[in-house]
Amino acid sequence: MSGSLLKNEPLAKYTSWRVGGPADQMYLPENKQDLIDFLATLPKHENIFWLGLGSNLLVRDGGVKGTVINTRGRLKVMQLIDSTKVYVEAGVACPHVARFCTDLGLSGAEFLAGIPGTIGGALKMNAGAFGGETWNIVDRLEMVNSNGHVTNRGTDQFEVAYRTVKGIKNEWFLSVILTLKKGETQISQQKIKTLLEQRSLTQPTNKPTCGSVFKNPPGDYAARLIESCNLKGYALGGACVSKKHANFIENTGQATAADIEKLIEHIQQQVKQLHDINLHTEVCRVGESL
Repeated sequence: MSGSLLKNEPLAKYTSWRVGGPADQMYLPENKQDLIDFLATLPKHENIFWLGLGSNLLVRDGGVKGTVINTRGRLKVMQLIDSTKVYVEAGVACPHVARFCTDLGLSGAEFLAGIPGTIGGALKMNAGAFGGETWNIVDRLEMVNSNGHVTNRGTDQFEVAYRTVKGIKNEWFLSVILTLKKGETQISQQKIKTLLEQRSLTQPTNKPTCGSVFKNPPGDYAARLIESCNLKGYALGGACVSKKHANFIENTGQATAADIEKLIEHIQQQVKQLHDINLHTEVCRVGESL
C-alpha cells in the first residue's frame, strides 16, 4: 500500500461541524488503484465508512468502529472523455467539478458550486442546490465493493429519489461519468457567481455547520417550519439553530455531537407538536454515542 493508515484517528478535524470521536483506523489512499488494493486486504466483515469533506455528516462522540476511508484531496482525477461527458473520481469537491465543467464550456453542473462536499457524497445522497440534483447529470458509475472488486453500473441499477439513493449493499462510488450540455463559459461563470452570492446571503457559510440538517417535506420547507416554532437562535449546549437560516445548526465553539443530536431531536419534536409534520434528517449520523 502506498497510502497512509492512521490508528485511533480523531474525526472532529475532518468534519465541517468540527465534532466527532475517533476512528479505529483511517486510510488515506494514494490513488484509486491503491484504494482498491487496500480494500482487498480488509477482513471480510470489516465495517467500512467513507469520508469526503465531512459535510452533511454527524459523527457521534464515541467515534466510528472499523475503517474510515478518507477521500479528501484524493481520488481527484477529472477529465473530459468526449464532447459532453466528464469523468470525475469520488474525492473531487463538487465546486471544483462545477468550475471544471464551466471552463470546458459545458453547462448543467453549475449547481454543484453550492454543494460543500465531494462528488462521492453528492452521489450517495442525490445532493442538490438551487434547483439542480446530482443524479440528473449522471451517465454511468464505477463502483467498488468491500473485496476491492470494481463494477461499472448504469443509473437503472439504482433507486434515486429526493436526497436518497439506494444501490447494491456494500458497494461504494469510485467515479462517475457526467453527461452535460454544450454551453458558454461566461454564462455559466455568471450563473455560478449568482448562486454563490445567493448562498452567502441566505446561509451561514462562515460558521461550522453540516449544511442543511433536514429534508424539505413535500410542498413545504424545513426552514419555514422550524422558524415558525420560534427556534431560530435556540441553543442546547454548544449547538445553536442558525439565526440566518433555520435549517442550519451551528457549532458555537464547544458543541459535542450529543449537543447537536439533542437539538435535532428537539426541533423534530417541536415541529411535530405544532404542525403534525415529521421532519426527516438530511444529515447522515454515524458512530457510537458516549
